[in-house]
Amino acid sequence: MPIISTEDQHLTVLNLFTTDAPEKQDKLLAEMRKIVDAATYEGWISSTVHAGQDKPGTANFIQWRSGEDLQARYAGEEFKHRTLPVFGEITTSIRLLQNEIAFTQRHPSAGDTIEISPTRDDLTVIEVFGVAESDQGDLVDALGPSQDWLLDVPGYRSHSVLRGLAARGLEGSFVVVYSQWADKDSYDAFRALPHGEQSPARQKSHARVESLATSSDWNTYRVVHTRSAGQ
Repeated sequence: MPIISTEDQHLTVLNLFTTDAPEKQDKLLAEMRKIVDAATYEGWISSTVHAGQDKPGTANFIQWRSGEDLQARYAGEEFKHRTLPVFGEITTSIRLLQNEIAFTQRHPSAGDTIEISPTRDDLTVIEVFGVAESDQGDLVDALGPSQDWLLDVPGYRSHSVLRGLAARGLEGSFVVVYSQWADKDSYDAFRALPHGEQSPARQKSHARVESLATSSDWNTYRVVHTRSAGQ
């Protein structure tokens, strides 16, 4: 199963799709499964498909050997003349985000590695932050090492901070947080906790992130399908 690590030096691509109806999400997932199951691209390592929970949409967490391999995929006739048109018909937005893994943290009970797989029961949260290019490094720090207080939050399992490198469908610099939680109830309780009941460390962290980020949006997901090269 795919592993998220700062040591692998993979190019990590997050393809995020939104749509306006559950039945269109089902169609998106079917199309994504077809592509993943047929993948034989040079430099492709793995793809993991996620189904939106709070809002209709999908995510594909893809690992590539290099940016050159990804660009070869984008330049291919199949991508330009079949993949993009099919997704364009059933989505309301498409964001193709290229990233590097900048930071990972996991709860001691979550094991030694951050794994993503449909055999796990994680609730996954993906949050995309816009940021001025000059502040990107500071935001990575604010969302990463400065959030060790999360280890005391019930239901928290792990989070990974992805430094944005390039994108289609998103203007400007960005940072992504990919986090895993025990269940939706624990994550909802975390987000809904009143400011006055939050720990001083969380309040300080939140204020710093708010001062750096120019925008943010998020959705919750379940991992539904994964495949790696050679399978």
